[in-house]
Amino acid sequence: MNPRQFLPALLVAALTAVALPSFAQQKLLPAQSDIAFEIRQMGVPVQGHFKKFDAQINFDAAKLAASKVTFAVDIASATLGSPEMDHELPKATWFNTAQFPQAQFTSTAFKALGGGKYEVAGQLAIKGQKRDVLVPLAMTQNGAVTTATGVLPIKRLAFKIGDGEWADTSMVADDVQVRFKLALSGLPKLP
Repeated sequence: MNPRQFLPALLVAALTAVALPSFAQQKLLPAQSDIAFEIRQMGVPVQGHFKKFDAQINFDAAKLAASKVTFAVDIASATLGSPEMDHELPKATWFNTAQFPQAQFTSTAFKALGGGKYEVAGQLAIKGQKRDVLVPLAMTQNGAVTTATGVLPIKRLAFKIGDGEWADTSMVADDVQVRFKLALSGLPKLP
């Protein structure tokens, strides 16, 4: 590169680095995060977890209209803590992980509710079924880590989870509570 090309290239690189939004560094801290779900089987609560998940985050409480999040869960990582039950979850009747390896949430809008509480509108896709959902969440900051927590109630049959004989809600209830605690780094200071 000749000297006449070097200086403009250097300026463009410097300006690009300065112009990049601060949230480009935002990321999920999986080791400090948890996604759990609770169902009722024959009236008894059964809890499970997803071991693998990731997110693309672009959040600024001062610029909610520009904020976005895409969250992906590796469905095959679901566990109910029982080898017998865990063996059934990937099957076509339940999650059909061979055909639908991920569940995904994509935000469409954020709304501030005050006191560190937000409502996130978006689309949840599980097992080929897409539904619009509202996700309530509370956010707190401790140093460089922001923690987002919440509970998302869903209906499993709306996502075809538990087809066939398992569609009988007297055996496994239709209501599922998805609880999350997401540790995030790089977010701007909350108001």
